[in-house]
Amino acid sequence: SSFGYHQLVVDFRSLPIMRGLGCPVCYDATHSMQSPGGLGSQSGATREFAAHLARAAVAVGIDALFLEAHPRPDEAMSDAAAQLPLAEVPALLETLARLRAALGG
Repeated sequence: SSFGYHQLVVDFRSLPIMRGLGCPVCYDATHSMQSPGGLGSQSGATREFAAHLARAAVAVGIDALFLEAHPRPDEAMSDAAAQLPLAEVPALLETLARLRAALGG
């Protein structure tokens, strides 16, 4: 990720470039959604886009995925705006596994 205009911007070209160096690549789906200082005293985020970008990362061939989830994201003590609802994670992981399999991964 790199800084955009108060948003983190993911350049998906970088993921296969890093894989080309012979190292496993892990994509951080929830921290990539942060807007540094977006809430004034803390980072904001657009968690509703995390699943979209996770699918994009799987499509370009990541080796691992990191994400933060909480039963009640807005009550999380850290990165609340970026965390996914825990109840949504199993379906997301199933979708990502099917996508990876469809792409031959």
